[in-house]
Parts: sequence; C-alpha cells; structure tokens
Amino acid sequence: MDIVFDQPLLAANRRRAAIGGDPKAAFLLDIAAEELAERLTVVERHFDEGVELHGGTGVAARLAFQTGRIGHLTRVETDALFAAPGDAVVEAPLETLPLAEASVSLVLSPLSLHVTNDTPGVFVQIRRALKPDGLFLAAIPGSGTLRELRDVLLSTEIEMTGGASPRVIPFPDVRDVGNLLQRAGFALPVVDAETYTVRYDSLFPLMRDLRAMGMANPLSARSRKPLTRSFFLRAAELYAERYSDPDGRIRATFSIIYASGWTPHESQQKPLKPGSAKVRLSDALKVKEHPLKS
Repeated sequence: MDIVFDQPLLAANRRRAAIGGDPKAAFLLDIAAEELAERLTVVERHFDEGVELHGGTGVAARLAFQTGRIGHLTRVETDALFAAPGDAVVEAPLETLPLAEASVSLVLSPLSLHVTNDTPGVFVQIRRALKPDGLFLAAIPGSGTLRELRDVLLSTEIEMTGGASPRVIPFPDVRDVGNLLQRAGFALPVVDAETYTVRYDSLFPLMRDLRAMGMANPLSARSRKPLTRSFFLRAAELYAERYSDPDGRIRATFSIIYASGWTPHESQQKPLKPGSAKVRLSDALKVKEHPLKS
C-alpha cells in the first residue's frame, strides 16, 4: 500500500481547523450534508442505528437525523474537539472504524474518504460494520476539484525553481468510486457527481479557506522547503490571468462525488439470469429483427 497521505499531519490540520472554528469555511461540508440528507429522505426505510464518519462540524449528522429516518446516530471523529457542547464523539483514526461487525444500519461519510491511504480497506470495513440491507452514503471530493489551483502552483514552481513537487492532493473520479463500492461487496451501487464553482477575490482567501477546512497540504511526498511570499504573489498573478471573471474575481472548482451502496440481502432486487427474458428485445423496441449473416 502506498502511503500518499501523512495521517498524523492530517489529524493535526483537522484539529487546528476545529480550534479555529471558521464557520464560513465549512460551506463545502454544508453543501454535502444537505445533499446527503436529501438523498436519505427518499429512502423509504428507518435506520435504527446510524454512524457519521469524520464529519467535522457534525452538520451531516444533524441534518440526517432531522429527516426522521434514524433512531440513534453516533459520530466518529479523530479528536474530541469536534464534539458540540453537550455532545460526544467516538475517537478513532481516519482509516480505522471502531465498529463491530454488522452493528449499524446506516453509515454516512461526508468529505473524508479522499484522504485515506487504504481506501479499499476502509470501504470493506464500512461494509462489514453494516447489517444486512444496511445503507452506505458518502460524499467524496472528486476529480476536477481545485484544478485551477493545481495548475497555477505547478506552473509557478516550474517557472521559479525549474522543478515541481505535489501541492494539491489527487482526487478520485466517478469510475474509481464505483469500482471501490463493487470491490467492497456493496449491492445496488449508485454513483454520480456535482460540480460547484466558488469565486474569490484572489488566491489568498482560497488558501485561507483550505487551511480552515483542515486541508493544508497533507501529502507524504510534499516538499519540506517553505514557500516564499514571492512564490505566492506570482501564483496569485497566474491565477488571475488564467481563471478570473470580467469583474476580476477568480474561480475555484469543487467536484463532489455522491455514492451509495447496500449490504447484500435476500430481499433486494436481483438481475435476471441470461436467457431468462420473456420478451424479445426487437418486440419491446417495435423494430424488425434481422438475422446476422454468417
């Protein structure tokens, strides 16, 4: 397994963000939480025991619980700092689920699975923790996220030093997430993506938001050499040249992949076996059937 993310640094970044407590920087988490709750409302089921995995502010847990679909909901976090006043969280690392096998009926994962090293293993842990016919709902930052920032940081470093090191983390695409669901053994997988464009006055408020999200560069292969002010000033110039609107504000792209899967159960709809169809495809489409020439 490749160690892409520095997990102790990630935990420290998230802890620092929790202490800072900038509510405006949680806009992406708010969007994901609302979407997950909306998707939960259309599921005609009641889940007796649910879990939110590393949801930061806990907004996904709150909105999901307000749907009335969940009997009891537990939050799992990397640090007790994420607990709201009078609330409690179960502490665990990002890649370790403190859940017994077949112990919960719903798992929510809002914006944390993109920074796990053994992502397939985490998906398997989630599937094992779910009861038969249990539901997994996730929001995962996807391919295309921060593409503008990746471009200008790479260009700036090449221009100023002649080389480059990774500055923006890699993000999965829809196909990657679908494959992970299938590999982990989930049934009825559904994966789609939404893209959001956020505008900033310049590069600097974007960077502040990323730090406030706990997303300062957590890559294990990152350069340890501090970047200079001149580097960021040049990166801001390039960003404005390449990705600004007529009013001078810059654009930042965020893509969120929404994924769902069920643990297998005999009550779930099964695909028909090959050759079991009762109606010819040509009849269903109302077209004439033409035999292939040998």
